[in-house]
Amino acid sequence: MKKVVVVLLTTVSIVLTSMAVGPEFQKVMGETLAGYSECKTIEDYQGLANKFERIANVEKGEWLPLYYHAHCYIIMSFMEQSSVVKKDEYLDVAEISVNKMMEMVPYESEAFTLQAFMLTARLVVDPMTRGQEYSILSGQAVGTALGLNPDNPRAKYLNISNEMGAAQFFGNDVSKYYTQAKELLKNWDNFKSASPIHPNWGKDQVKEIVDSCK
Repeated sequence: MKKVVVVLLTTVSIVLTSMAVGPEFQKVMGETLAGYSECKTIEDYQGLANKFERIANVEKGEWLPLYYHAHCYIIMSFMEQSSVVKKDEYLDVAEISVNKMMEMVPYESEAFTLQAFMLTARLVVDPMTRGQEYSILSGQAVGTALGLNPDNPRAKYLNISNEMGAAQFFGNDVSKYYTQAKELLKNWDNFKSASPIHPNWGKDQVKEIVDSCK
């Protein structure tokens, strides 16, 4: 009887802890995500990444802190202008978080989308020598993301962006990608994220593609 009581009390304790952690996690993540709007420099993104890393170290069962930690470092790589070595160093850090995240959610479309984003960033570091390898790897990750969720707008955006970049590299016509981007932008807000703290970036980038064709 005592064992049953202990088990019941333990179960209740776990449930109550989960209920307590849930809203607090959402609150902390929401406040931290608001920091994106204030990021202007690599140093700003570094500071934001550090905050997500601290959350990840506490909430070890949550994949979103790892997602945003990696996302910050990917952006930092794109922003870095003075050193290709530094670009790769940022992506090395991002890759560690991406790999941890994907172990936690191996069937999550957003996880594969971020992996594709990271692989595209690797390509951008040295397009002449990495183009073939990383365009294939990024394309595979995007394909998996779309297979898991065909409506994922970030996966659609990366697919358009990657294919458009390849077409431009080889001097091919890119008009069809402008059409695809316009359609994606028009329907962007129809997609509803799983929660307020789930990924919702990408709309501004699609708008840039659309604006560039005017």
